Amino acid sequence: MTQRSSFLALVLALGLCTSVWAKLPPPSDEAKAKAAEAAAKTAHAGKVDAFKLCKAQDKVAAHVQKTNKAKAGKPTATAACADPGPFVAAAPAAAPAAAAPAAALATAPAKKS
Repeated sequence: MTQRSSFLALVLALGLCTSVWAKLPPPSDEAKAKAAEAAAKTAHAGKVDAFKLCKAQDKVAAHVQKTNKAKAGKPTATAACADPGPFVAAAPAAAPAAAAPAAALATAPAKKS
């Protein structure tokens, strides 16, 4: 009886594992656009974080130079912090390009040669 239940458990486990290998449908254009925008937002957030870190490091370095002139040594020149600015979502370029041929086809039958 133990072998039978373990065999049944094995068959069930294999059945569940094969469902994992099922191919998912490709994402829709809307899902691709949302994923691209999320990636752009994440990249911009990284740039903003780097800018804030740069400003904080500059502030700490200025404080150390001011308070510990003898121990701090000669200040080294560093690159200025680049402000990434506000996040600007890119307009979907595929939508107007796809609409233009459709509009041309809609007006073409109206003309007679």
